Amino acid sequence: MIAEVFKFLREHLNEALPRDSAGGAVEDLFVYVGSGKEDAVSFKADAVSLLLVRVEQDATLRPPDLYTRISSVGSHQKVEPEIRLNLSLLLVARFPDDYLQALHHLSRVIRYFQNHRVFNPANAPDLPDGISQLVLELVTPTFSEQNEIWGTLRTAYLPSAMYKLRMVVFQDDEGQPTTAVKELMQSVTQVPQT
Repeated sequence: MIAEVFKFLREHLNEALPRDSAGGAVEDLFVYVGSGKEDAVSFKADAVSLLLVRVEQDATLRPPDLYTRISSVGSHQKVEPEIRLNLSLLLVARFPDDYLQALHHLSRVIRYFQNHRVFNPANAPDLPDGISQLVLELVTPTFSEQNEIWGTLRTAYLPSAMYKLRMVVFQDDEGQPTTAVKELMQSVTQVPQT
């Protein structure tokens, strides 16, 4: 599901903010990061890279009854509690020959997400299955947090913006009948026929 969310955002960004082709072949402006070395991240030149930097569980909106739900046929099922995730997305603009171009594209991204903060089926019918809504929030890491991020990436700082994507929900689709339902079903099947 996380991959589908990133694919969705990348496709929307490339569609809404295309690269100026100047008569040549159009190459995507928004790309995924690569890995040129075994333990270092490489950002493609003349592009804006998308990178997942954190997965965080959000437990604030958990339902009160964490382990039961009612199936479509009305029986109670035991399910594992859903996991609601917030994803931290780093967008990195690398234009080694033109620093102002990097800042220009970063500004376009910020402006786009300012105007398109929420994606739902009404405004984005191609939202991945299982996702009812995506909300993007600009995050400003402190200097020490920023230093840790770039130190972990083992590369020099590049113009970037971080967004928190709320809410990717993983649900247990393999619910099991609850104990009470199992016992009831066993007692019904064991009733002697007259």
